[in-house]
Amino acid sequence: QVQLVESGGGLVQAGGSLRLSCAASGRTFSNYAMAWFRQAPGKEREFVAAISRSSSTTYYASSMKGRFTISRDNAKNTVYLQMNSLSPEDTAVYYCAATVSGVPLSTRLYSYWGQGTQVTVSS
Repeated sequence: QVQLVESGGGLVQAGGSLRLSCAASGRTFSNYAMAWFRQAPGKEREFVAAISRSSSTTYYASSMKGRFTISRDNAKNTVYLQMNSLSPEDTAVYYCAATVSGVPLSTRLYSYWGQGTQVTVSS
C-alpha cells in the first residue's frame, strides 16, 4: 500500500506559477512510476504528466508540454509538478498517482491516488 499526499495548490493569477508536491509513504517509492492528473468541475479526470521510476522517461499531455515539468526525488519520496504560464483553463483539482506497471497515461492503470489539491487560476 502506498499513501500519497499532495500539497502546493492555491490561487494564482494568470501567467503565474505553482509547484505541486506529492509525498509518498508506505512502500519503496522508487518502485513506482508516478503521474499527475487533473479534474475540472464537470469534466473527466485527465492526464497531465508522468515520470518513470528512475526519472529517465517523462510524458506530458500536449497542452501542458513546455509549461509543466514533472520531476521526482527518490531520496525524499516526493514527486513534483512545476507549472508555469498558468491560465484559467488550468483550474482543477490536481491528483498524483502511483503504479508499478510501466509509465501509463491512463487513470485505469494507476493503483494509488492522493486526495488532490485545488489549483485555481484567476484571469
